[in-house]
Amino acid sequence: MRVTADLMNHKQLNDRIRESTDNEIIIDHATGQRYIASGMGGKTITINGTPGNALGCYLDGCEVHVNGNTQEATGDTMNDGSIYVNGSAGDATGYAMRGGKIIIKGNSGYRTGIHMKSYKDKVPVIVIGGAAGSFLGEYQAGGIIVVLGMNTKAQDIVGNFCGTGMHGGKIFLRCNEKDLPKNLSAQIDAKEADAKDMRDIETYLDDYCAAFSEDKKKILDHTFYVLSPDTKNPYHQLYTYS
Repeated sequence: MRVTADLMNHKQLNDRIRESTDNEIIIDHATGQRYIASGMGGKTITINGTPGNALGCYLDGCEVHVNGNTQEATGDTMNDGSIYVNGSAGDATGYAMRGGKIIIKGNSGYRTGIHMKSYKDKVPVIVIGGAAGSFLGEYQAGGIIVVLGMNTKAQDIVGNFCGTGMHGGKIFLRCNEKDLPKNLSAQIDAKEADAKDMRDIETYLDDYCAAFSEDKKKILDHTFYVLSPDTKNPYHQLYTYS
């Protein structure tokens, strides 16, 4: 099915997608319609234009390709599937996501990966080709975030307060030691990624390169650092006395 969104109401657009028996959906001229693919599975959806907030929220197995930028809360609480953004993503991308992957060519906004979590065999993943805003991985409880710092004009690969309240998962930053965030919490361990660490993200780098025609060799010809929490209770020093 192919549908021209233009000024179509977001409910009308989503009803058409949900009711279609086609597994391949193309949306042209998206103009900020919210909740596209919300809770859906089993379809491949291509969006030409700019979808609105909460694209792919509660996504449960769809493959979504966006030829443009996305707004806030892309992949909010998504459970499974994949979202490819051939542009940049807004704030709170991957909010509370618990499975699936979000692959972004450009930048991502504030609070990307906030409250991400893993459960059993589900490991949510966000790959950001450019830079990420402040509070990356805030309260992260699981999953993997990768920031490559490539397709961006930003001076810093991440903003302030990276990993604040983080108590699970990992954040990979393609940077040198001198370019690590200056205000990392004392409860975050930062170490140069070794071969074992890099194997954890190799599949996702392959996915990024295939989606956006990037050179994996160029990506790997650089140092990576991996951030992880040194405690599962990041606030115990704030609320208890020794």
